[in-house]
Amino acid sequence: MRGWQLASFGLFFGLWELTGRWPISAAFPPFSTTFLALLEMLRDGSLGKAYLITAQPLLLGVALCGLAGIAFGIGMGLSRTVEWLSLPVFIILQAAPMAAIIPLLTYMYGIGLTSKVLAVIMLAAPVIVMNSYKGIRNTPPSLLQMCRSFQGSRRQEVVKIVLPHAAALIFTGLRLGLGYALIVAVAVEIVAASRGLGALLWLSWQVLKVEDMYATFFVIAVLGGALSYGLAAARGRLLPWVQDVAER
Repeated sequence: MRGWQLASFGLFFGLWELTGRWPISAAFPPFSTTFLALLEMLRDGSLGKAYLITAQPLLLGVALCGLAGIAFGIGMGLSRTVEWLSLPVFIILQAAPMAAIIPLLTYMYGIGLTSKVLAVIMLAAPVIVMNSYKGIRNTPPSLLQMCRSFQGSRRQEVVKIVLPHAAALIFTGLRLGLGYALIVAVAVEIVAASRGLGALLWLSWQVLKVEDMYATFFVIAVLGGALSYGLAAARGRLLPWVQDVAER
């Protein structure tokens, strides 16, 4: 890690410590207190159990979205018929408020793995599908005309031009979908679950253990960063020539 990155972390945690010790609000603990709470939650196993409970529907939902969402987005981009039938559905899903979807799913399927996975899919899939679709549709016509002028087949046009050009937007959609998935996985547990990181957040707030609440927030941030970094690393290994749109 670079020196300036370490310095930025030190500055952030230092300001956190000073702000927490300043008598502004009892609901904002110092970093040292939060860190001790984090160690205690790791020691007694409560944080590890909640982590695994949240990660299961999150990873399963993202995996299903990644496979089906990218395939659907590519199909929409390549076929006007699929686009005409599917585009309105994903536009509606993308605009649907999360606050309305979560109670509906928990009412239909109960509080369990199925409702959590469905909530992740319904919130993450639209952004993955739409980015994949836009990546395919934004292929420069000049590249397609060049392929046709060299007597390239439709398959060669898609595999060698359309998909490589769309790869950056597809990976951007995956990263955005991952963020949505983490948010909704935690939100479902806050609203209607008794276990998981979201439930741990709500319980800590209810009993006014704010240091535990902030420690859980920190763990959620670490989980999101680790998943995003892992996806970027996989992209760099599998498609080293592709640059994520968010990194440009």
